[in-house]
Amino acid sequence: MKKQIEIKLVDVWKIYKMGEVEVHALRGLTLEINKGEFVAIQGPSGSGKSTAMNMIGCLDVPTKGTIHLEGHNISQLSESDLAQIRGKKIGFIFQQFNLINTLTALENITLPMVFQGIPEYERKRRAIELLESVGLGERIDHKPKELSGGQQQRVAIARALAVDPDVILADEPTGNLDSKTGNIVMEFLLKLHKEKGKTIIMVTHDDELAHYAQRIEYLKDGKIVDRKDNNRRLKR
Repeated sequence: MKKQIEIKLVDVWKIYKMGEVEVHALRGLTLEINKGEFVAIQGPSGSGKSTAMNMIGCLDVPTKGTIHLEGHNISQLSESDLAQIRGKKIGFIFQQFNLINTLTALENITLPMVFQGIPEYERKRRAIELLESVGLGERIDHKPKELSGGQQQRVAIARALAVDPDVILADEPTGNLDSKTGNIVMEFLLKLHKEKGKTIIMVTHDDELAHYAQRIEYLKDGKIVDRKDNNRRLKR
């Protein structure tokens, strides 16, 4: 059966103007990610990883080149249209967790569902179900500062799954965690991929983290310079 392309970037450039200076963050990035794949984008600091994540996650538009999501060209959509796509199609997991400190774990998870117009009873039911799935069923009323780093990241994962997105975009998801807690988080992402069929795109500089993915794309100076199937992962 032919693989379905979830996200496709073709010759994508991103050029920022800083006064009289032009900064080329992406220089002709071309990348295809199939539905249900787990792909790592790996590269050193300054390689363009964050900008690539912004393009893939519909957080920004390219200076030139095209971005296709499920076959639709989204390269030059308005911010409001991009926000609608993000809200329905993409779940984000960040290194800094990005939870709202004044909200409980339950409220942090229900927030994305509010913007999608999901009824209150369904928001609460799904949020509780998600918290239980990440082992935090007894922490629904706890605020972020009352949780450990690992617990906060698990709340962030649950929030990313709130609207059942097709794509999970993880930016250095274990960067603020100790190795043991980081492994727990990565095993959960692996489970989402294997059991739920989620497309997972992970941006990282870490070799060990990258080896959880099926395929590793190596980014340098704003473009892909190498790619390889991850034989270690394929044997898992």
